Amino acid sequence: MPQTQHAVVSAVHAITVRNPFNDAVVGEVGISSPAEIHGAVMRAKVAQQQFRRSTPATRRAMLNALANEIAADAETMARIISCEMGKTIREARNEVRRAQNTLRLSGDAATFLDGEALHCAIVEGGADRLATITYEPVGVIGAITPFNYPLNLLCHKLGPAIAAGNAVVAKPSPKAPLAAARLRELALKANWPADLFQIVHGEAEAAITLAKSPIDLLSFTGGPGAGLALKNASGLVRCLMELGGNDPLFVLPDADLDLAVATAVGHRFEIAGQSCAAVKKLYLHKDIERSFSEKLLAAVDAVEFGDPSRADTDMGTVIDEAAARVVEERVKATIDAGARLLHGGTHDGTLFAPTVIGDVSADAPVIADETFGPVIAIRSFTDAAQAIAEVNAGSYGLQAGVFTNDHALIKMFSRDLVVGGVMINEGPDFRAEHVPFGGVKRSGLGREGVRIALREMSEPKVVID
Repeated sequence: MPQTQHAVVSAVHAITVRNPFNDAVVGEVGISSPAEIHGAVMRAKVAQQQFRRSTPATRRAMLNALANEIAADAETMARIISCEMGKTIREARNEVRRAQNTLRLSGDAATFLDGEALHCAIVEGGADRLATITYEPVGVIGAITPFNYPLNLLCHKLGPAIAAGNAVVAKPSPKAPLAAARLRELALKANWPADLFQIVHGEAEAAITLAKSPIDLLSFTGGPGAGLALKNASGLVRCLMELGGNDPLFVLPDADLDLAVATAVGHRFEIAGQSCAAVKKLYLHKDIERSFSEKLLAAVDAVEFGDPSRADTDMGTVIDEAAARVVEERVKATIDAGARLLHGGTHDGTLFAPTVIGDVSADAPVIADETFGPVIAIRSFTDAAQAIAEVNAGSYGLQAGVFTNDHALIKMFSRDLVVGGVMINEGPDFRAEHVPFGGVKRSGLGREGVRIALREMSEPKVVID
């Protein structure tokens, strides 16, 4: 891919984006200065004041028009994503498909931002008045997005924001900023107002600057450390934050083992394990641990990893060599602590082999914190309640997967797991674009998902007549 300038603001310094697989330069974006970021927010405020009274039909038409532009540009966008962050071309094409769905569902949701009417005289002596509750846009949304889903996670912020009548100033990850820049170009092509959706670029300093600017809501996807820094910087501004997870998958004796194996492999090795809700901890019941592990290792051995641009590649790279070294160090420390390496454990630059570790202790380095890499860590259990308690003792609570057809166990896991979502006979990484997604504890604040995000990005107004 030729080097291109995607920045939408002038800047002296630039970020050079390199392909994690072969280190080739794939693009460049200008770093936005604090003054440029502030200017973008102020222009967004003006644009939003003109847009806030737009009709739901107008907003839906805009979002559908952008989805149409993505569809026409799908292969170019997929190759940008694959080249800038190392996911396979198949995974990138799927992300582009999902992004279109996210925008179209946002457009549909714009037509159902319903209010309600409540009578005030519901108790003796109450006033004979009617309270009408409506939802209005919050204003300007600062959106800070990660590298792992550079298009769809931005659309999960942009779509509901526009559907609710807001403006957006987005700062994508400096590790993968090109898809976001391309999306803004497509928005202009779809005849969106120029200042309604803007992109600024930079490292952590730019994110803090955006959080401190006069935005009205901050939507961030990333790690808890960065999330706390941004929350402190933003002050009293409302924050929506998805901060990652250390997610378990439980497999019980009555489970469909073949389906559970396919799910564990597919969910953990997607984008080389760099997904917030990927299977970080695999809990196998003692009764099926051996048979499941044999099936699992055979499936892992069949995973083709390598050049992300090849259609037959199942798994691409981690984002950079520094990330690969972190995963390597955690794997080594876990093995040194007594775990058994069952598969993989090595890397060549950014290509990390699909890895499986058995006999992993509850406090092992590879699962003590969220590990962004293709590592399946196996824990065994016999007592479901004890396994649930172990997960609940952790600091994250995003999602969990449970494979069983035992109704009593389904009720127990669904009721007792302290997480944002429990997926039955599915992996924790399952997500539908319109369904609430997010977690508790260190996993975040608020929820994404088109319908609930639309409400999160709106302000209720009460008029009593």
